[in-house]
Amino acid sequence: MNRRNIISLSAIAASALATLPGSAFAQQELLKEQLVGTWTLVSYDRVAADGSKKPVFGSSKGSLMLDAGGHYMYMVADMTRNKWNSKGRTQTTGEEYAAAAKGLVAQFGIWSVDESTKVFTRKVEGALNPGLPGVEERKSVVVSADELIFSDPSSKLTEIGRASCRERV
Repeated sequence: MNRRNIISLSAIAASALATLPGSAFAQQELLKEQLVGTWTLVSYDRVAADGSKKPVFGSSKGSLMLDAGGHYMYMVADMTRNKWNSKGRTQTTGEEYAAAAKGLVAQFGIWSVDESTKVFTRKVEGALNPGLPGVEERKSVVVSADELIFSDPSSKLTEIGRASCRERV
């Protein structure tokens, strides 16, 4: 075989390998890399042993932002909360403020994921709930296409949160 044929065959082989779907040379993205982005809450249910589901926050909207540096922000609001009668936050009654706070989860902190066990850990640094800073929470995590699923199999009532990826950061 002459040099020209070897070069031609090498070029053909390289082209064929490069065009394979999910090229054999492409590395699979790490779970941490798949998690980075802004996620929009789809559902957050408490699942009983009999399989019945109950929404944790009623009719809610929320977002989870995970950055590549290991920081997160998380907010969920019950959209059925009553509107305040007063004009602003500083003019509300204690009852209005308490009712609004009961339908809101807001926190920020640091996060990590164990690639081998698929366990997501978040450490709360600040939150609406003053008892949460310093708390570490661990959840099983699965990313499938653009869906993120957290679950807590260690509790009697499993909580399953589903989110869809709206934007990668």
